[in-house]
Amino acid sequence: MSNELPQRHLKVTTGAVARTVLIPGDPARAERIAAHLEGAREVIRNREYLGFTGTAGGVPISVCSTGIGGPSASIAVEELCNLGADTFIRVGSAGGRQPEIEVGDLAIVTAAHRDEGTALAYLPLGFPAVADIAVTVALIDAASNLGHRPFVGVATSRDAFYRKDPSLTEVLTTQGHIVVAEQECATVFIVAHVRRARAGAVLAIDSNILRGKLPPEEAERRFREGEAAAIQVAIEAVRRLARG
Repeated sequence: MSNELPQRHLKVTTGAVARTVLIPGDPARAERIAAHLEGAREVIRNREYLGFTGTAGGVPISVCSTGIGGPSASIAVEELCNLGADTFIRVGSAGGRQPEIEVGDLAIVTAAHRDEGTALAYLPLGFPAVADIAVTVALIDAASNLGHRPFVGVATSRDAFYRKDPSLTEVLTTQGHIVVAEQECATVFIVAHVRRARAGAVLAIDSNILRGKLPPEEAERRFREGEAAAIQVAIEAVRRLARG
């Protein structure tokens, strides 16, 4: 594929994005991330994809939203790789799946249970969806340096948000000790692996089915604080990766 032609969905050519890209699902979160970058300029705006490029402490960095779920996330990672990106950090939201995890906490995902369909087009189900070691270590170190204590472990990624399997949830929670449920990590990890890129994930907890519900205003406040922390951790991790 010629990189001189605009990518089919991102509608940009080579040079628009940095080698490292933060990939939230939510376009509004992409804007909030961009607000933390120096000299951020909008470079992508099409469908669910909203992107910016700037710097963080002199390190080039881009952000591009992926929308909800594996299909749109796979397109984003594929086309960003075509443009020269080789490192991805998902900065997203997730539901806690251990009783001690509260709204607003952070999770760093080491691997993902593949309960989604997109990655099956890349590799068979038995192939593990794992985060890159260097990216994950950078995220853990960044969180510690910033005073955060994230939950580190395995996520479950699924396609159908409103369809849940209570028996599977029980097994994954009690035997698999998963930390979160979300919708993109497995796909992002697999596609990045196939494209010989690196990927990791830091997520803010927006709910937990194992705990009582908070008042909506309190839940939103705590989540926004967690989201801000996740953004800071991701940007600090990029700086650490740039230093080698």
